[in-house]
Amino acid sequence: MIDATHDPALVSWVESANDPATDFPIQNLPFGVFRPADGGEARTGVAVGDQILAVAEAHRLGLFEGAPEGAAAVCGEALNALMGLGASAWNGMRQRLSEMLREDTALGARAAKEAKSILRPQRDVVMQLPARVGNYSDFYASLAHATNVGSMMRPDNPLLPNYKWVPIGYHGRASSIVVSGTPVKRPQGQTKADDSPAPRFGPSTRLDYELEVGLFVGPGNHVGSPIPIAEAGAHIFGLCLLNDWSARDIQAWEYQPLGPFLSKSFATSISPWVVTTAALSPFRTPAPSRSPDDPQPLPYLSDEHDRSQGACDIGLEVYLQSRAMRERGLAAQRLSRVSFAGMYWTPAQLIAHHSSNGCNLLPGDVLGSGTVSGDAKDSRGCLLELTWRGSEPIALASGETRRFLEDGDIVTLRGGCERQGYRRIGFGECSGEVVAVVP
Repeated sequence: MIDATHDPALVSWVESANDPATDFPIQNLPFGVFRPADGGEARTGVAVGDQILAVAEAHRLGLFEGAPEGAAAVCGEALNALMGLGASAWNGMRQRLSEMLREDTALGARAAKEAKSILRPQRDVVMQLPARVGNYSDFYASLAHATNVGSMMRPDNPLLPNYKWVPIGYHGRASSIVVSGTPVKRPQGQTKADDSPAPRFGPSTRLDYELEVGLFVGPGNHVGSPIPIAEAGAHIFGLCLLNDWSARDIQAWEYQPLGPFLSKSFATSISPWVVTTAALSPFRTPAPSRSPDDPQPLPYLSDEHDRSQGACDIGLEVYLQSRAMRERGLAAQRLSRVSFAGMYWTPAQLIAHHSSNGCNLLPGDVLGSGTVSGDAKDSRGCLLELTWRGSEPIALASGETRRFLEDGDIVTLRGGCERQGYRRIGFGECSGEVVAVVP
């Protein structure tokens, strides 16, 4: 629901939050976990401008006095407890944080006097994973991506018969989810060239990124109790950026008959700030209309509210900067831009389907959307599509070309929401540098 916390006229006593270019105005208030750069325990915080509100310190000073239970739950070293409380607690926390950071409230005046105690400059901290991620599942929810990849393998029949009936996904590796900024070591594995009689083992030569959105699960469900589609949206705490690094040559050899395994499990990067579903309310849009020839979702995946507001217009971008570009002082080059609003399956449908067999989702679980791609070439969300399996290399500003990622490449995902009448909000960045592996 849109309420006073979304008012574009709100002004914060944290001056940097009023900068039109910031990802983190007072209308955003995403949650994350940080550690002081000079050492100390991890703690939860809220991004506001170029600062972090340290929730535990604000709680200790009585700034959450009389606030809902969420205040105590968010004072630990991870956000799982807050995620498990549900929308009522989340909204109560958002209301209190907004009041605390506004310049025109009594609580804001109190908080401003304690600025040195409760604020930490973002440049002085090291961000951590926002939650203890117990489970990670990745979907394949972009029709454009599925069609492009299918066209490479099956030009006459790109989509398999089940795609438009069921959200396709697989269980990933939660233990190798890493926070933005963590180097990504080039994976090793078995690969087989078409003209080779046997596979080889060694470093991947077709390393790729995948532009995705990650969903953090809220309360979740008990084993054997599916989440109805009408309630599924209330089980999403917030969203982040997600890069599902992929070794395409390893994937091509291993994926039959059971799907991705070592080609995906070596690393998945996520952005450190979780933008809450409440902050995204002004940017909700109708789910894309389906072609008259497409099947309508089965009843357990069909809901009028989800059809009218189930998508979210998040503008997503991918940037690449090679080692040579950095040495020459060249800025990162944008490779693609696309909107998350065009996904074939909505976030609520992913939640409803994942739990439909009785699978229990837990607070802090992550669901990946799958690669976000659009119809235009410059909206494709991975190099596999952009270079059409390596046959159409990309030219970089440095004079280099790329079919797939090279050691020293830094891939950065960015995202933000804009709509007339509301403040722009952003997700920050999800970045990772590819580093060589010693065979």
